[in-house]
Amino acid sequence: MAEVTKHDDLAEFWARTKDFFNADPVFHTIPIAAVDRWLNHPDPDDEPPLLVTVTEDDVLVAAALRTPPWPLTLSGVPPQWAEAVADLLAGDVELPGVNGPRDSVEAFVVAWAARTGCGAREHMAMRLYVLKDLELPDIPGRARLATVDDIALLARWRAEFGVEATGQVRDEAAEEHAERSLRVSLEAGYGNLIWCHGDTPVSWAAANAPASGMARIGPVYTPPEHRRHGYGAAVTAACAAWARDNGAEHVVLYTDLANPTSNSIYQRIGFRPLVDSAEFVFTPAGG
Repeated sequence: MAEVTKHDDLAEFWARTKDFFNADPVFHTIPIAAVDRWLNHPDPDDEPPLLVTVTEDDVLVAAALRTPPWPLTLSGVPPQWAEAVADLLAGDVELPGVNGPRDSVEAFVVAWAARTGCGAREHMAMRLYVLKDLELPDIPGRARLATVDDIALLARWRAEFGVEATGQVRDEAAEEHAERSLRVSLEAGYGNLIWCHGDTPVSWAAANAPASGMARIGPVYTPPEHRRHGYGAAVTAACAAWARDNGAEHVVLYTDLANPTSNSIYQRIGFRPLVDSAEFVFTPAGG
């Protein structure tokens, strides 16, 4: 019989799940990067994470985590264990949504709706890509690492990215959160690469410091006035090169499948598709 457990201590959770996730650091890019950031570079404003494991005959068979404000991530929950995780959490926590491999996400959404009465809608269809042979595009300009002097600019770009990519509402709180997050990422040695045309910053790509041999790029943002010049491809390639130079064996990124332009651009610089993913958001029961 399966044992489903909610954990309160992130270090204890990671001790139990590290080998499970590290067996495939590309597939489990989100939980690995999240745990690395929370354990090694905590933010005083962090809310407690949500941590769940499933064991059967003393063997770990599934693990899920949520680091607020992000959704519950399910790369570690095969579809057959979605109901067990939903059983544990329903009536105990509120979830804004879930993300992960599509089969796992869809299984969990059905189980969650049945147990809570919540509605659900697909927010984004995504694809996980992994870098093979990097091709550096010939684009005018150069890449440089961001410094603390760039935080205000990148916080504004991060807020603009959120509005455009995910429909977030633009407000001062979002920019303040982005500034705190960027400051933490710079202190943690993340790669925030800015592409400059002359002295003008025109595009930005970020990658986490390599963890378990993996670095994930995102976000990638070019303001509208600087698009259609190849800057997004150039800064993404520069960020991928930075990740490899800093010890990443695997460099990955997610794309929005509704954006065929970005999907084609990333393939041209050497990224190859691995797995389709989805993000669903939950709506209140009776809403």
